[in-house]
Amino acid sequence: MKRRIVPDIVDKQELFTLSPDDSVREAVKVMAERKIGAVLVMRNGKLAGIFTERDVLTRIVDAGLEADSTKLQEVMTIDPDTLTPNDRAMDALMKMSDRGYRHLPVVEGDQLVGIVSIRDIFDAVKKELEGDLAQRDQLIFDTGYGIG
Repeated sequence: MKRRIVPDIVDKQELFTLSPDDSVREAVKVMAERKIGAVLVMRNGKLAGIFTERDVLTRIVDAGLEADSTKLQEVMTIDPDTLTPNDRAMDALMKMSDRGYRHLPVVEGDQLVGIVSIRDIFDAVKKELEGDLAQRDQLIFDTGYGIG
C-alpha cells in the first residue's frame, strides 16, 4: 500500500496559524507550548509562509534580532514548497531530504489542509516498508517458493 499524505499521515489535525504581523516571540511561545517545530503563517485565509525552529536559530539568534520586535513577515519563509493530500509519503520524504526541509505545509488548491514533519513522513514510510517486507516474507515462505 502506498501511503498518502491524507489520510494516512494527516488526519483531523488541529492547525494553529499565525499572522505575518505576529511577533517571533508569539511564534516561539506557540511552538514551545504545543511542542511543535514550525508554525504556518496565513494572510487573508491563504498560506503566506512558514516559520520553523531552524529559523529561530539562523534568522533571529544568529542575526541578533529581538524576538519581541521582529514580525514573522520579516523572517518567515515566504511561499514555501508544499505537499498535496494525494502526494505519496515516499515522494514527500525524498523532497524533504533533497531540499533539507523538516516541515512542509499540506495544501489543496488555496486551502490549508495540514502540516507534516520529517518524523511524520519517516514513520509512514517505515510502516510502508515493513508492510512490503511482511508481504514478501509471506509470499516467499507461505507459498513454498522460498528456501528450505
